[in-house]
Amino acid sequence: MLRFIIVVITVVGFLVLTIPVLIAEWIIGKFNPYMRDISSLRIVQGAFRLILWESGVKVAVFGAENVPKDETVLYVGNHNSYFDILITYCRCPGLTGYVAKDSMEKIPLLSLWMKRLHCLFLNRTDIREGLKTILTGIQQMKDGISMCIFPEGTRSRDGKMLPFKEGSLKMAEKTGCAIIPMAITHSADIFENHFPKIKPTRVILQYGQPIYPNALSKEEKKFLGAHTQKVIQEMLDRADQL
Repeated sequence: MLRFIIVVITVVGFLVLTIPVLIAEWIIGKFNPYMRDISSLRIVQGAFRLILWESGVKVAVFGAENVPKDETVLYVGNHNSYFDILITYCRCPGLTGYVAKDSMEKIPLLSLWMKRLHCLFLNRTDIREGLKTILTGIQQMKDGISMCIFPEGTRSRDGKMLPFKEGSLKMAEKTGCAIIPMAITHSADIFENHFPKIKPTRVILQYGQPIYPNALSKEEKKFLGAHTQKVIQEMLDRADQL
């Protein structure tokens, strides 16, 4: 329980103590939006690394060379834990927004930081609103901001991937940007598998080779979600050998 308490104090402390930072970043953004954005990115990445250290999480990364440093991409991964966001966001080389469930938008201060980081809030029950969110993501990618999405739509409770929602891959299909498959193993062992305790865990994070939608066959492109999920499943199947 001690780690859980420490992490909660860290999260609440960050949200409260960085209110002046949000104000300062807003002012900076009036003169240099990119400086504001990259500063916000590094601040949050630092906070996430601290939380992972407090939690005793060790991340073994494989395939980091598959992540382009100079182009906009769509990160796509399996989802087992809240910690998936911390683990993957820490390693984003450039501006990256995450697609989150719309209930996150109601959390004070946290939602302000998420909006600052170009995160989008997806309404899964309203098709029209969901489409608007995806269209916003497409525009952000055209503007040079990478995006990350977990196409299962929710966290898996048993570690097995749920079917990917095809519409979530439209951001890559419509922009032609590369999809970076991410396979995350053992992240649920940090917290979800023994709530409310947080336990030290070795998490395996694999990055697959970039998938360029326009380079796929017509059939693969038609079922881009299923194709990407197959690639991620193959990486998950190899995780025990790493």
